[in-house]
Amino acid sequence: MYVATLLTNPAAPSLDPALVESLRNAWGGGEAVWLSSDEAAEFALDVMPGNLWEVWADLQKLGVDLVVQRTEGRRKRMLLADMDSTMIEQECIDELADEAGVGAHVKDITARAMNGELDFEGALIERVGLLKGLDEAVIAKVLAERITLMPGGQELVATMRAGGGYAALVSGGFTAFTAKVAEVLGFDENRANTLLAEDGRLTGDVGRPILGREAKVEALGQITARLGISPADAIAVGDGANDLGMLGLAGTGVALHAKPSVAEQCDVRINHGNLTALLYLQGYAREDFIG
Repeated sequence: MYVATLLTNPAAPSLDPALVESLRNAWGGGEAVWLSSDEAAEFALDVMPGNLWEVWADLQKLGVDLVVQRTEGRRKRMLLADMDSTMIEQECIDELADEAGVGAHVKDITARAMNGELDFEGALIERVGLLKGLDEAVIAKVLAERITLMPGGQELVATMRAGGGYAALVSGGFTAFTAKVAEVLGFDENRANTLLAEDGRLTGDVGRPILGREAKVEALGQITARLGISPADAIAVGDGANDLGMLGLAGTGVALHAKPSVAEQCDVRINHGNLTALLYLQGYAREDFIG
């Protein structure tokens, strides 16, 4: 058995009941269940539709995300999340670079690295090198003035943890940011790279080993083993090329507002919804949300 989930942007919910019914009838689906009025609905299917991606492309033009997945095991016991452009709306290194006066150059490198055009580790070393001499106090300034949470993140973490789930924030960014974001959102743990500093200023280097794509895969394996569950029991979310390993290994890997080259390698793509989409995909209704 499968389940088809349709959802839209919660800030401007526009899911037409007639659209849901039309697709349900075309695919021979079960009765539609509304998880949130005008925002998210689902229906059961006996088989995976052969024209899924053609329909998906048409719905994207209408501002609607569509995911079809197996019904069994879709409610997960662990959340593994990327931070930059996933749990927060910014790329932390880009914001630091702005403060250092090299914002445009670093932003270009970040975009190419996240799109898979550059080696992640090399790109990180190059970008951090451009921050050499920056006052360490700028980190707190950026956190206070530039960093905003991605909509739906607090509900996602709180709801999964209330249901007995475990939440881990694993980032190719920096511990100075993940520690704060994890605390605010209620994550159980966080992992990231360490910006090195001496005498109150950044040295232009980062601690080794560098946490990149493989480290995220390792984190998923290590944490699930510690919890006595398998990677299939986890839902992972990210947007960049360095997230593809964990997205592929997790039971449900969600490409959230991802770079096109990343999204096309994932079966679950959310381009219009926010982080609450991960709850709808697990069958939670809006009234089940915590926070």
